[in-house]
Amino acid sequence: MVGTGLFVIYVVVLALLLLYPASQWIWALSVRRLQRKLERELTAEESAGQWRRALVISSFICLVFSFLFNASTVGMPQ
Repeated sequence: MVGTGLFVIYVVVLALLLLYPASQWIWALSVRRLQRKLERELTAEESAGQWRRALVISSFICLVFSFLFNASTVGMPQ
């Protein structure tokens, strides 16, 4: 079992490592969906908006996944 401080560090480090690839994946899916819906290429402003949206969504997903993964592998702090 690990202490609370170490558990939090594990969760944050894993979430940060997963953040960029997860946000890239969510951004790509979001941009493709919006391009199909609008039937045109997105402008730079629209693409940047989708990137911000992907970062918010992926940060939440990565934090939750990281917490659950570390809780199941390392164990909950005592």
